[in-house]
Amino acid sequence: MAVAKEKSQQKKSKKTTKKDRYFEAVGRRKTAVARARLWPKGKGEFIINGKPYQEYFPFPSHQETAVAALKKMKCLDQFKTEVLVKGGGVSAQAEAVRHATARALVLFNPDFKKRLRKMGYLTRDPRMRERKKFGLKRARRAPQWQKR
Repeated sequence: MAVAKEKSQQKKSKKTTKKDRYFEAVGRRKTAVARARLWPKGKGEFIINGKPYQEYFPFPSHQETAVAALKKMKCLDQFKTEVLVKGGGVSAQAEAVRHATARALVLFNPDFKKRLRKMGYLTRDPRMRERKKFGLKRARRAPQWQKR
């Protein structure tokens, strides 16, 4: 009985305070899913799956895609950003990160919505891989036809 009381007191003491508050959003692209958390009083750290974004995305084009929403809003050094991303390929993950950070920025400041929407960062890209059909080698690639 005493153990249960201690656990309930610990849960009550772990409530989030104003300084711990963050904005969280989910972004998707193909099969990649990213969950971004933005802390307003950060120093510009951008961490993806426990690594700095420059280390996680080795190609500069993917790095630019991942931080594009924050750069366009000139907020890159105002937030501490942590992103968990899984599934998909590297390009899809970079675009999912951009989608998630853009959504989190809108939660932080609804005035950003118009500019982010105009740039296309809030729109979920609906293109997905087409399924393989039976009797074919891929989605549309048929076996090679042989006359004799």
